Amino acid sequence: MSVRGTRFSLRDPGNQRRVAPLLALLSAACYGVVDFAGGLLSRRIPFTAVTLLGQLGGLLVAVIVALLVPASSVRPADLGWGAVSGVGSAAAMLCLNRGLSRGAMTVVVPVSAVTSVVLSVLTGVVFLGDRPTLLAWAGIAATGPALWLVSGGHVIGPRRRGGENAKGTADGLLASAGVAVQYLALAQAGAASGLWPVAAGRLAAVVVLLPSAARHLRVPPLRGAQALLIGAGAALGLSLYLLATRQQMLAIAVVLASLYPALPVVLGLIRLHERVDRRQMVGLVGTAAASVLLAVG
Repeated sequence: MSVRGTRFSLRDPGNQRRVAPLLALLSAACYGVVDFAGGLLSRRIPFTAVTLLGQLGGLLVAVIVALLVPASSVRPADLGWGAVSGVGSAAAMLCLNRGLSRGAMTVVVPVSAVTSVVLSVLTGVVFLGDRPTLLAWAGIAATGPALWLVSGGHVIGPRRRGGENAKGTADGLLASAGVAVQYLALAQAGAASGLWPVAAGRLAAVVVLLPSAARHLRVPPLRGAQALLIGAGAALGLSLYLLATRQQMLAIAVVLASLYPALPVVLGLIRLHERVDRRQMVGLVGTAAASVLLAVG
């Protein structure tokens, strides 16, 4: 049968199933770059300033993107869910940047991802009626060990200060709760609301962070611009995640979007000349395998 003249449409359920994993993986890529850049910047200026300026940059981008995406019906409830998501995002990024400022990038990021995956998947299956296929379950099961292996390698470099890993783990666990709230709440917004829930979330995050971070905003202009760009990337990643949830199960979208810790490890290898051991390499391969299983399943 000839396919000449056919047009690709996201209204086709088959096309939605094919595009949704890509959107979630692109979201993970955005967050991977954001965490890597935010971690480096948080070692140069106060992490509270990085977090607040990032949310301001994210708010600007979220409003622009929301204006470009059709929204036929934006209900107060949709904006409310977006605001709840923003509070979770503010808490998550504050804890992440605090942990990253301590130099525990290979600890705090994967810990936050693994725990948030567990919380989000359980919520999706138990309360929201998600029913992943066997292949998807295999991908979900592979994700946790893979991310732990990614964090379990030892980067060759200066010896970490005493207690740093414990602090990084605590920051990661606190951040994971915020990430889970961010993902779960945002997924409750109606599809007709477009991306306005993301914008509402960035506004809520700014309001929450402003009292504690305002006194730290005197930073060099270049660093401030970098923080704004980092926040813009995070808003883009969250927008891609929201679009993914509207075309596939929440459990699958969350797991794919949560594969972001693999990217900081790769970037650390390329940009910072860090060395990755065999366990981390196995973890990276595992994240790739999980991505394939989730996309196919």
